[in-house]
Amino acid sequence: MGESPETSHKVHDDDTDDDSKGGGGGGGIGIVIVFAILALVIIIGITALVLYLVYRPSHPHFSIVSVAIVTFSNSSSPFNTITTAVQPTLIIRNPNSRTKIRYDRVEMYVTYRDSPITSPVFLPPLTLDKGTSVAVAPVLGGPAVPVSPDVANGLVADRSFGVVPLRLIAVGRIRYDPGPFHGRWGSLYVRCNMLVGARTGISGPVPLLSNPDCKIE
Repeated sequence: MGESPETSHKVHDDDTDDDSKGGGGGGGIGIVIVFAILALVIIIGITALVLYLVYRPSHPHFSIVSVAIVTFSNSSSPFNTITTAVQPTLIIRNPNSRTKIRYDRVEMYVTYRDSPITSPVFLPPLTLDKGTSVAVAPVLGGPAVPVSPDVANGLVADRSFGVVPLRLIAVGRIRYDPGPFHGRWGSLYVRCNMLVGARTGISGPVPLLSNPDCKIE
């Protein structure tokens, strides 16, 4: 006996229902996977933010506590030059409680009226542990440095008056190592403005006439 039309339609309807149920199940698994990935991304983001806030480093602190004049002379023949040797005592402090600070290829020199009056002197590599400080006292000087007539005459006038504005410049590389992590090397630029009581013919320790202002850029 053949199937009636009603029975045939019922069988086809059941097949369609089964296909629909199967497709719905696959879509549900896809949604679960998408939500799991989103949750993982959110957790990773929150973890990264917490680590950044905990280990975010602060800049080191630089301060000049004393200055000594070793050599300070100028010449105008055959052209204007200045022969200078200055010894500043610089305190470098790491204010971070969770981060080491490393310095490399750091060179220092002294300027007067934005003109270098000493040759650059390189410091050895330095590592400051968490919350520690170190004192460095390099002698910044060397051969005669050519300068403009305005700089040479201004230095003579300021020394005769006994008040000389100088600037200590330090440039090099710096790296922050927070906790178990290692950072990347970045650029270091420090400038310290100081006003010293240096008169003509005076050498040795000289007074700081103001609190030297050191800034990191």
